[in-house]
Amino acid sequence: MSMPVTAKLPFGGDYNPEQWPEEVWESDYRLFDAARIDTVTLGVFDWALTQPASDMYDFSLLDRIVDRATAAGRNICLATGTGAYPAWLARAFPEVNRTDFEGRRHRFGQRHNACPSSPVFRRLSTELARRVARRYARSPSVVAWHVGNEYGGACYCSRCAEGFREWLRAKYTTLDALNAAWYTTFWSHTFTGFDEIDPPSALTEHWRGPDHTAFQGITLDYLRFMSDAMLTNFRDEKAAIRESSPDIPVTTNFMGMYRPIDYHRWAPHLDFVSWDNYPPDDTSQARMALTHDLMRGLKDGQPFWLMEQTPSHTACRDVNPLKRPGVMRLWSWQAVAHGADAVLFFQLRASRGACEKYHGAVIGHAGRSDTRVFGEVAELGAELDRLGDAVLGARTPARVALLFDWDSWWALEISDGPSRLVRYQQVVLAYHRALWDAGVDVNVVAVTADLSGYSVVIAPALHLLKGDIAARLEEVAARGGSVVATFLSGRVDADDNAFGMDVPGPLGPLMGVRVDEWDAREPEFVNPVLLRAGAAETEVAARLLFELVIPQGAEVVGTYQTDFYAGTPAVTRNPFGAGAGWYVAAGLDQAGVSWVMRQVLDSHDLVGPYPDVPDLETAVRVTPAGTRLLFLLNHRAEPVEVTARGGGVDLLTGNRVDPGRPIRLDPRGVMVLREDA
Repeated sequence: MSMPVTAKLPFGGDYNPEQWPEEVWESDYRLFDAARIDTVTLGVFDWALTQPASDMYDFSLLDRIVDRATAAGRNICLATGTGAYPAWLARAFPEVNRTDFEGRRHRFGQRHNACPSSPVFRRLSTELARRVARRYARSPSVVAWHVGNEYGGACYCSRCAEGFREWLRAKYTTLDALNAAWYTTFWSHTFTGFDEIDPPSALTEHWRGPDHTAFQGITLDYLRFMSDAMLTNFRDEKAAIRESSPDIPVTTNFMGMYRPIDYHRWAPHLDFVSWDNYPPDDTSQARMALTHDLMRGLKDGQPFWLMEQTPSHTACRDVNPLKRPGVMRLWSWQAVAHGADAVLFFQLRASRGACEKYHGAVIGHAGRSDTRVFGEVAELGAELDRLGDAVLGARTPARVALLFDWDSWWALEISDGPSRLVRYQQVVLAYHRALWDAGVDVNVVAVTADLSGYSVVIAPALHLLKGDIAARLEEVAARGGSVVATFLSGRVDADDNAFGMDVPGPLGPLMGVRVDEWDAREPEFVNPVLLRAGAAETEVAARLLFELVIPQGAEVVGTYQTDFYAGTPAVTRNPFGAGAGWYVAAGLDQAGVSWVMRQVLDSHDLVGPYPDVPDLETAVRVTPAGTRLLFLLNHRAEPVEVTARGGGVDLLTGNRVDPGRPIRLDPRGVMVLREDA
C-alpha cells in the first residue's frame, strides 16, 4: 500500500472546526471553494472531545465535522486524535505523564506528553484509534489516516527503564555481550544483572545536558530505544486501524531533520511519508531541498505529502518573520519539485486562543478573503487545479546519493572530543548545498540503501559504520563511481567503540589514507587550504577540525597552509578500481566543499543545466509514463533569464519553450516544463 488515491495533488491542510461555532464552518467552506482547497486534515487533537471520560466515547461533534467535509466534497485525512491526551487521563493515571531528563515527573500540560512505555496510554490510545477507524472507514471522503502528531521527545520514568531493559535483553541476549558493547570495564561499570541498568540521564551518566555522557554506548542505545518505543505506539494504532480499514493508507507527520527520532527505522511502517516544513528562516531554500530529499529517500524515492507549512509565519520562535510575497508559492512548488504529491498548510483557520493564535493561517481571525495571504493561496490552488494529475507519482531520476544516518548523528554529537562545535547537520548541509548549487538531482538515503544505481555517493561525517557499508562503498568505486568521505568518518563501530585500526577505520582502503592525529580549534581560527586541479589553484578556508593525513596511495588534491602541519594533505583522491575515493580531512568552508564536489561531479558529467546561476534551482521528476518534468525555481527577489537547453511546454502557463530561446523567470518565479520526448 502506498499513496492515497486522488485525482490531483491534494491541496488544503489542518482544519480545527471544533474550535469554532458551526455557523463559521459554512463561511469557511465558501472560502475553501474560492481557494480551491480540496483536502482537510481533521481531528488531530480531539481526544478530550471524543473520549470525555474513561468509560465514555462521544463522536457526535466529530460526526458533524466529517459529515460537513464530506457534503462539501472534500478529501479527508482523518487523525486518530492521540497527539495529546486529555486531563482526566493524567489525573486518573499519573503514570502516563513523562519523567524528564532531570528526573522530574511531569503533570498534565502541553502535548507530546505521554510516556511511550505506559500500558494505560498504549491501551487507551490504541482503543481510540480502533474506534475512530471503525466509525469512519466507510466514509467515501477519508483518503488517509493520520496517527498521533509529530512524535518526539523522551521519557526517563521507571516504566521506560524496564522497557529499556527488555529492549536490551532482546538486542544483546547476554550481559557479557552488553558489557562488551558498552565497554563497561571502563570506570568499574560492569553490570551483573539487567535490573542494575537505569536510563542514562542527569541522575546517572550525564552532566551539562543530554549530549554530555560518560558512556556513549549506553546513551546511544537509549536514543535507539526511545525512537523504537514511540514507533511501537504508532504501530499499535496502525494495527487497530487495520482491523476495520485494510486499504486506506496510514501515515504520521515527520519533522524533517529531527534528531530524536530515527525516521529510517520508522519508514517501513508508514504507508507513505508525510512531513511538516517549518524552516528556521526565510533564506532556507537549500536546507529545505535537503530535507525534502531526505523525506523522499525514506521509502526508496516514493513521493511524500507536505503535511504542514505556514502560509505566512510561525509563532513558536523568538522571531517569526513573514514570508515575502511569492515565497509561499515558490516553497510549495519546491516541495513538489522534490517529490511532494500534496501541498497542505497548518492552519486553514487561525485559532483565537492559546499558543498558536498568532501562527499563520489561510483564513485569519476576521474570516476575510481579501488578504494578501488568502489571495496567494487561492492563486496557488488554481495553479494546482490546472496541473491536475501531471505530477502524481513522478519519481526523481538521481545518479547521486548522499548518506544520512541517525546513528552517526547521535554518536558524533554525544562524543567527548574532538570538537563539540562540529555538528552533523551542518556538515551534511554543506555537501548537499554543493549539489544543490550545481543543479544535481540527489537521493538522500540510509546506509542500508541499495547503492548500485549511483555514480557518486557522498558520506559526510559518517562517524559510525555499521553492517557492510564500507564494502558496498568500495563496490561503488570499483565499478567506476566516486565516493566522497569527510573528517570524523569511520571512527566507531555500531556500538560506538573505536575501531582497532587506523582512522578512517574500514574506509581506509577505499580512501587510501591514514590519520594518526587531528587538531580541533575555536571557530575564529582559520587554516587555509590550497586546492589544485591541474594548473589551476584556489585557496579556501577551513575551520573547527583538521585531520593530519598520511597518504597510503592517495593523490594530494589540497594542502594545509599554516601551523606545523602546513604542506600536508587536507583533501585527497585515491584511485580505486575503475573509480576513486575522495577524502576531505578538514572542515572546509562552503566554497571549498563546492569546489571539491564540482571536481567529482564534472568527472561524471553530472552537473545540472544551470549550475553557475546562483539561486536558480532545478529539479527533475519523471512520471510513471516516462515524461520528464523539469522544475525551474528562481529564489531571487529579482528576475533571472537563461537559455532553454531543451524544448517543452510550461504546465503552469501553457506557453511553449523552444531550445536555444531565452527563458525569463519573474522574481521568485516558477516553471514546470514538460520536456519534449
